[in-house]
Amino acid sequence: MKHFSTQDFAILDKQYRAKLINSLSGFKSANLVGTQDALGITNLSMVSSVFHIGADPALVGMIIRPDEVPRDTLANIKNNGFYTINHVGLGIFQQAHQASARYNAQESEFEKVGLTPEYHQGVSAPFVAESQLKFAVEMREIIPLSTNNTILVIGEICHLYCMPDAIKADGYIDIESLETVTVSGLDCYHITRRLTRLSYAKPDKELHCLTLDGEGS
Repeated sequence: MKHFSTQDFAILDKQYRAKLINSLSGFKSANLVGTQDALGITNLSMVSSVFHIGADPALVGMIIRPDEVPRDTLANIKNNGFYTINHVGLGIFQQAHQASARYNAQESEFEKVGLTPEYHQGVSAPFVAESQLKFAVEMREIIPLSTNNTILVIGEICHLYCMPDAIKADGYIDIESLETVTVSGLDCYHITRRLTRLSYAKPDKELHCLTLDGEGS
């Protein structure tokens, strides 16, 4: 196997190193984060660092890169307090990737990439109309990480919108049926193929396969 050490990382080309290290965490979620500023200008950013924190309360976290340069998403979250997280589906992954381009703060990524802002009562941030699974988040905590100056944003899910057929009897959401895509590295997108659902793991108890509704098969 090819071996890289800390010393090797230090001398690699910057772009090569970024692509190499970004590939190590495997398949990541592909999400569009929707925000809006005080003037009503909408913003859309591609984020692959959204992760589950807890179910009660319903908390999610995401990592935003250092803010030495303007970060419209972070500024809007701080000022507005609300943001939306929208799954990227097969039909919009190219527009979603284009949203990662650095547009001016006065330009809306929705308009630039051809996606539709959608509003729901009680949420002062835009959803992506084309997304099949999306939720509104209220900011709870912003934590600077001193290790590399990135920002951890923690929020509480306050509204969830999902196509009803994807929600199974036990609460499991079949995101594959929604054609949600995943991303690896910085720029490679994938569709998924489910293997199976497995029963809750307990010591000395054999695993068995479950149906999509969570029943034994």
